[in-house]
Amino acid sequence: PQPVQAFLDAARVEPLDFLTVAEQRQFMRHASDLNYLRFGLRGEPVAAVTDHEVPVDGGTIRVRAYRPTAGAGRLPVHVFLHGGGWWLGSIDEYVNDALCRHRSNRARCVVLAVDYRLAPEYPFPTAIDDARAALRWARASADLLGVDPDIMSIGGHSAGGNIAAAVALACRDAGGPRLVFQLLEVPALDLTRAAVRSALETDDFQPLRLEAAEVDSAVRHYLPDPRHARTALASPVLAGDLAGLPPAHIVTAELDPLREEGERYARRLAEAGVPAGVRRCPRAIHATSFLTRTWRPAREWLDTAADVLRVAHQRADGTLTS
Repeated sequence: PQPVQAFLDAARVEPLDFLTVAEQRQFMRHASDLNYLRFGLRGEPVAAVTDHEVPVDGGTIRVRAYRPTAGAGRLPVHVFLHGGGWWLGSIDEYVNDALCRHRSNRARCVVLAVDYRLAPEYPFPTAIDDARAALRWARASADLLGVDPDIMSIGGHSAGGNIAAAVALACRDAGGPRLVFQLLEVPALDLTRAAVRSALETDDFQPLRLEAAEVDSAVRHYLPDPRHARTALASPVLAGDLAGLPPAHIVTAELDPLREEGERYARRLAEAGVPAGVRRCPRAIHATSFLTRTWRPAREWLDTAADVLRVAHQRADGTLTS
């Protein structure tokens, strides 16, 4: 589609290996915000946005709470983990702020955006530990946040989807905090990169073959020991036992080399008895969330994901039984 091609043309940048990690982050943050201003919908008003400092091992992280305009009393809480290949990204990026505002209003829940610490300074499993700390803090701070601690879900985009799936596994194995749902959007779930390499060898993904180097670089930042790629918390799709996980909804994009591992995870969850839905968005790319102003299917993706989340919270609350 023309809007998708226009975004791809605008988003292309030359290799940045001559910059330090900090400089690359600065450059990519500016590029992200400029592209979102060009192609994405502005963030909508919500009732309140508040930042909180949450203690983690070795310091603190920011967690930003979005409360919807039409939400009274104790609301469900959804923890959101941004993308960026585990070493880029921030809750301050326009694309993430707009998504959280929309999701809070449409799903009628408090959204907590977690500014987890980034690799390579903070490699695997720091991001997972930070997200779990945010969950524990949210449960303990239910009165402050005005949320129902028994209706907590988690979700993430791309690398954030990887972290969210890993957190769901870790919470299951540790006996909590209990999660009622996981929403995984274009998740990276196989850090051996076997699925990505296989996809990039097909004709469908030939124009994206240069992205293989970007994926490899991101994984190297996150996993200093390559052997970790075969562990369940790094590659949830390779986990031996998926029984007992919270229900899931997985969104994939037709023109995304991560598509197969996301859909495979949905199949494996269903085989393990976990309710799992999957939606493949036709003609969509990995970065479709940037296109909400210029491409109607991107807005439909945003709306549908929020609707699925609202229904999942209602089911957990007992207000929706079918």
